[in-house]
Amino acid sequence: MVSNSSSEKVQIKLKNFKLLEIYSGKKKFMKEFFSDKATVIMFICNHCPYVKHINNELVRLTKEYLLKGVSFLAINSNNVEKYPEDSPKNMKKTYDKLGYVFPYFFDETQEVAKYYKAECTPEFFIFSGKGDLYYHGQLDDSRPGNKIPVTGKDISNILKRILNGDSFKEIPIVKVSSGCNIKWK
Repeated sequence: MVSNSSSEKVQIKLKNFKLLEIYSGKKKFMKEFFSDKATVIMFICNHCPYVKHINNELVRLTKEYLLKGVSFLAINSNNVEKYPEDSPKNMKKTYDKLGYVFPYFFDETQEVAKYYKAECTPEFFIFSGKGDLYYHGQLDDSRPGNKIPVTGKDISNILKRILNGDSFKEIPIVKVSSGCNIKWK
């Protein structure tokens, strides 16, 4: 387990990359899926128990906010030679089994994870429609075994504020995420 240690201000902008999108099996530009309201970049994978713990809520939350014009993009940046469960073939199986309603990209070179300074799975980055980072961190306080219900409240609260046009005193808001470290090459 690792907690991302991003307590310093992160000035990351939403950036376009071309990655393998596993549902279609084709390389696609991520910007095809960006929203002019808000875009959520999620670093997830198949094998991590922390991701498995939140998967059902992740699908529910995504369905709710897609209807409001928010986009969600999932990225798996893990080294599949050491973690074959995270291979594109297995990503497709997970996508189908769980009914993901968001694109699931494979970051083979790990350049996307490095750009966003992602450290663990699950880890979330929420951007305004203009591409400014508003939030970096966790889905909520639930973890495997801590008996706190999975609600997605941290992500939901930020998205509600963005959609309501609320101003943010501090950008980005950082709420440390916990999970499995990204498996670097």
